[in-house]
Amino acid sequence: MNRGKIIAIITGAISIILAIAYLILVQLLDFRGEMKPAPVSQLPQQVIVYRTPV
Repeated sequence: MNRGKIIAIITGAISIILAIAYLILVQLLDFRGEMKPAPVSQLPQQVIVYRTPV
């Protein structure tokens, strides 16, 4: 085999490995369930103080 074919095979194998790893990652993230927003009671509350001019 010449050098070009070896590089092509290695590059293709790396591409397939990355694609499979990406699919596994997406499946794991999807397996966690539906994304729900945090309850409003747990969000940090902001206090705004207005001063009226005297």
